Amino acid sequence: MRKSSKPVIFGTGLIALDVLMSDNPDVPVTESAGGTCGNVLTILSFLGWKALPIARMNGDPASIRVKADMERWGVDLDYASANPQTSTPIIIQQLYHTKSGAPRHKFDWVCPKCGERLPSFKPVTRAAIDFVGDDVESAKVFFLDRVSRGALALAEKAAANGAVVYFEPSGMGDPKLFREAVGLADIVKYAKDRIETLDIDKSGSRPLVEIQTLGTEGLRVKDRLEGKSPRWRQHKSILAPVLKDTCGAGDWCSAGIIEAALVKGRDGLKAMSRQDFDNAIKYGQKLAAWNCGFEGARGGMYAVKTLRAFNKHVGAMNSDVRRALKSVPMTSIRTEIVDCPSCS
Repeated sequence: MRKSSKPVIFGTGLIALDVLMSDNPDVPVTESAGGTCGNVLTILSFLGWKALPIARMNGDPASIRVKADMERWGVDLDYASANPQTSTPIIIQQLYHTKSGAPRHKFDWVCPKCGERLPSFKPVTRAAIDFVGDDVESAKVFFLDRVSRGALALAEKAAANGAVVYFEPSGMGDPKLFREAVGLADIVKYAKDRIETLDIDKSGSRPLVEIQTLGTEGLRVKDRLEGKSPRWRQHKSILAPVLKDTCGAGDWCSAGIIEAALVKGRDGLKAMSRQDFDNAIKYGQKLAAWNCGFEGARGGMYAVKTLRAFNKHVGAMNSDVRRALKSVPMTSIRTEIVDCPSCS
């Protein structure tokens, strides 16, 4: 891999084809690259990072569409097809409204065409270590949201060369691997409704920063920055100026934290003050609130299209953001639902 002037992030975890279905039958189906890892890396590529996902895409129709969308936003796909290759996960996101008119969403993992179970996530194996080689040593950040022996080995290699390991688990999974990931990570971000507390034994090491999300109540963070003892600090959520869909809010929050705090890797993180890190948290929450004005986990990107327009929009969060959001029409990849392996 050529040396990059941009900050580099490698990541592995859930990268999927998101299929967005509106409750309005006149609105076409929208497809985009998704999954926690897929969204975070694609957002950061949009923000100016060199983003390299490590995945096992096998060239099936879903992976073709995922790759095409990620390439649109500048994601580097050199390591997106590690062996052993497998089907790309497909996730159906169905939008609906409550009786009061509030927007909601739910996920489905069954093909709407054939009724069979859609492909699920499969983690990278140790084979990915040789596939990626020493290039992972250039990372300022290594992101993972699912654990496996291969994922942890890659994260450890990046960490040995000064990368921040950012772990965002969706659940506990394998308890042993989970504890190893927490012990390796510099930052762990998790939802309280899925993980009550980090499973750390007395001999284990705590992350430098722990972020616990609390849904509509915002989040809380504790850290060992400035050499101080960790204590929880509450960050109330930022009210979404326009609410169309909350899907992807956590991914935008993580991307904002990484963009604002981790450009210089672990050395830069360790040198930060608590106030500076709190500002990074607020920036992440601001991006999350902004994207709630669009349908889809990264809907705002397809609306504003360029980084310049994005920065103008996010800046408008401090003024008449409702007018700004309404002025941008939503555009995306609209198509028929991709065939799943069973359909094929």
